[in-house]
Amino acid sequence: MASSSKEPISNPSIPDEEEEEEEDDYDEIDEDDEGEEERERRPVTEESRVRSDRAKMENLFRRLSSERVPIRVHDVIIQGNTKTKESLIEAEMEALKSATTLQELLKAASIANARLQQLDIFDSVKITLDSGPPELPGTTNVVVEIVESENPLTGSVGVFSKPEARAWSLEGSLKLKNFFGYGDIWDGSLAYGLDLTSEVSAGVSLPRFKKLITPVTARLSLLSQDWLKFSSYKERALGLSLGLLSSRSHDLSYSLAWRTLADPSQMSSRAVRRQLGHSLISALKYTFKIDRRNSPLRPTRGYAFLSSSQIGGLLPDHRGLRFLRQELDFRYALPLGFYNAAFNIGISAGVTVPWGSGFLSRPTYLPEKFFLGGNSSPVCALGGPSSLLGFKTRGLGPAEPRRQVTENSTDESSDASSAIDFVGGDLAVTAFADLSFDLPLRVLREAGIHGHAFACTGSLNKLTENAYKDLSLQKFKESFRASAGFGVIVPTKLFRMEVNYCYILKQQEHDRGKTGVQFSFSSSF
Repeated sequence: MASSSKEPISNPSIPDEEEEEEEDDYDEIDEDDEGEEERERRPVTEESRVRSDRAKMENLFRRLSSERVPIRVHDVIIQGNTKTKESLIEAEMEALKSATTLQELLKAASIANARLQQLDIFDSVKITLDSGPPELPGTTNVVVEIVESENPLTGSVGVFSKPEARAWSLEGSLKLKNFFGYGDIWDGSLAYGLDLTSEVSAGVSLPRFKKLITPVTARLSLLSQDWLKFSSYKERALGLSLGLLSSRSHDLSYSLAWRTLADPSQMSSRAVRRQLGHSLISALKYTFKIDRRNSPLRPTRGYAFLSSSQIGGLLPDHRGLRFLRQELDFRYALPLGFYNAAFNIGISAGVTVPWGSGFLSRPTYLPEKFFLGGNSSPVCALGGPSSLLGFKTRGLGPAEPRRQVTENSTDESSDASSAIDFVGGDLAVTAFADLSFDLPLRVLREAGIHGHAFACTGSLNKLTENAYKDLSLQKFKESFRASAGFGVIVPTKLFRMEVNYCYILKQQEHDRGKTGVQFSFSSSF
């Protein structure tokens, strides 16, 4: 093996001194069998050369598996970067320089390769190990060959449906990669829904900023949401969000938004009317997440836990909203050992209150309250209490009557279900149990289509404005709603579709729950 040749990281070259030792060992074996003079007289054929090379490789692999081969990195050589700054690539290669053995070097090179690929700015990344300078035995040069993306501008457009809300949305995005050569990704997106919900946003992501080892993101957005059907108000927010820390388990972000609540119908309840107008939100949010499940769409073993803490009101402005919000979520999947069956359970809880003098006597800001309902699968969702199968979006919990309608109102506007505003709660608890199993038909099993049976329950209560004084243990138990059912699940690479039959076990007077067939679409993101 020539010392100047390059080998990929899965088959690295050994410095000259070590190769000579292996060749000596191999020659000694030949001398014992044939003798040195007889071996020299034997003509070198292609077959003998192949056998010799094979023996050397086997000897190399035996040595790699049985002993630690000392080695150190002499230099990192970067090739193919016409726009990307070398400092960005070198930052991902730092771990290689501290490797002291060939085994450590191979592992570090594999991790560095994966991290460079995750930057999403290269078409290909190849790392090879070359022999170091002849005067420095036991060294190697790391050669990084990259191919930058030919087209840094990409885009996508799609139409998405929400059958449970009878809504459609048109969404599109553009992404510009590595514009300044720092691995920066600029993107803009637009989403418009037929339910009058729209969002326009633009942002940038930097994989490494200064000496920070985690990505830094910034995003400017304009969001408009129509909640007139459920809570008699429209929400518009112009905001800036900064991602300060992002890793596998930790996420820290800061958001600053100017939010406006309006009621063009002039029929909102008293609780909604008191919060109409402008407000300033300055909030810091920390999320801790562990997900050890084998799949987010069909988990059959493992567990997941999430804790989200948020504090609002970090600016001295008198219009700034002050609130505390805490959410907890736990999931566990247990395999049953037959028909690929698994039993999933989960419990979520959340509380939000204002902070400051006399905080429990003041109302919680409406958009920061908890709302339950909707047909998103509780198995997939991991982010606090929200979903409750069988109940419509914002379809249960504390409610207040809207303004009295006139005699000329239509039957639709005077309907009991549309005469109230769901105003959310300060304390939310949900729980579910789900049994999933394979269907007997082979064609369905091969497509991943399977069945499940479920039961879920949830409670939403008010704590602020001194309501906590009237919340007893008995009233808390009575506040739980419940549903059960069964259905068929069709998983895809991007989402999970469910066709369920839901039966309402318990609901209260103004709740919007319905027994029957319902559709559900859930994403793993």
